[in-house]
Amino acid sequence: MTHDLVVRSRRTVTPEGERPLAVCVRDGRIAELRPYDAPAEAARETDLGEVALLPGLVDTHVHVNEPGRTEWEGFRTATRAAAAGGVTTLIDMPLNSIPPTVGVAELEVKRTAARGRVHVDVGFWGGAVPGNVPALRPLHEAGVYGFKCFTSPSGVDEFPALAWDEVRAAMEEIASFDGLLIVHAEDPDALAEPAGGAFADFLASRPPEAELGAIGRLVDLAARTGCRLHIVHLSAADALPLLAEARRSGVRVTAETCPHYLTLTAEEVPEGATEFKCCPPIRTADNRERLWEGLSAGVISTIVSDHSPCVPELKRGDFATAWGGISSVQLGLPAVWTAARARGHSLADVAGWMAAGPADLVGLPGKGRIAVGHDADLVAFAADERQVVDPAALHHRHRLTPYAGRELTGVVRATWLRGEQVSPAGEGVRGRLLAARP
Repeated sequence: MTHDLVVRSRRTVTPEGERPLAVCVRDGRIAELRPYDAPAEAARETDLGEVALLPGLVDTHVHVNEPGRTEWEGFRTATRAAAAGGVTTLIDMPLNSIPPTVGVAELEVKRTAARGRVHVDVGFWGGAVPGNVPALRPLHEAGVYGFKCFTSPSGVDEFPALAWDEVRAAMEEIASFDGLLIVHAEDPDALAEPAGGAFADFLASRPPEAELGAIGRLVDLAARTGCRLHIVHLSAADALPLLAEARRSGVRVTAETCPHYLTLTAEEVPEGATEFKCCPPIRTADNRERLWEGLSAGVISTIVSDHSPCVPELKRGDFATAWGGISSVQLGLPAVWTAARARGHSLADVAGWMAAGPADLVGLPGKGRIAVGHDADLVAFAADERQVVDPAALHHRHRLTPYAGRELTGVVRATWLRGEQVSPAGEGVRGRLLAARP
């Protein structure tokens, strides 16, 4: 039987670990996994040798910002950067675009903006904001993958935070159709305005207690309502015991963290380098190591980018006034792999955290793994090759990054989406708009 494509690698990363395999692709899906040297008829064949073959990453936390703030980022640039970083599926956040995705009509505006402009597959989160509880079920039925809310100010006026009684009302409604609520968890009562413009002032204004307090209340509400709960961009390792205990007691709660919390530290942030600003903030080296322990223990299940770009003007000034967000959708894989291998983790571990885990979170059974029947979303990754991050080589709209000049291990050599290689120049549009099945 003739295949459309065969990709061979001595380091093919499957859920069982690295194996020498030939991945045979037909009609966009993985049709067979054969031994590396086994013959296979194919229209096209690529032999990667010792270059690793990973499943395409699934990034469930990306702010594309289109429409309304397309000068910050847009579907063309965000998905081109994603493909260059080995991300073959992303889920777009409901805020920073205008209008935000808080109703079915707004979801259709977002889909219209994305249609014909995506280089990877794209799905959408809905938003939970004050007053839109009646819109949640229709959004679910229209195909969003869950609902994002904030317990503290989001930074944009058109996406207000929920008060605690509103969080409970949203959870009760979402639980009624077994949906998923994902939460920016910081207690507003534990936050303060920075006392000055230095990073230390900013860090002190958003202490770990803010995350810990909010997560404690959210876990209690999830236990009471039965709602599935996911904590986004966990920064404070102090919350890990609380999350572990909640899971042991049967609360359906999961958590993610991000490359910047796993690779950067508060101690190394240069004076005035607002490209390091994000909310919650990058914390201490000790905190970083405890996040890695949380990953190893399974308390944290996913690593996603929280790609949150803006125009360069909003990053000017100091840590009290600059926009909080880090653009890293293209750099997440080498950044995480650099830190993971230094701690004894494998490429299979990284694929679990950055591909299979996010796919499982949102319910994408055909994504995130190299397995028969799955989409042939693949990444050729030179895992032993080093690179120095050059902002000029980044594909997202604005190239400010805290990783500039940093040496990372691992280089993405090629990305395939359903068996078709995505052009590094962004030529052609092959991505699909995805919708969850209610």
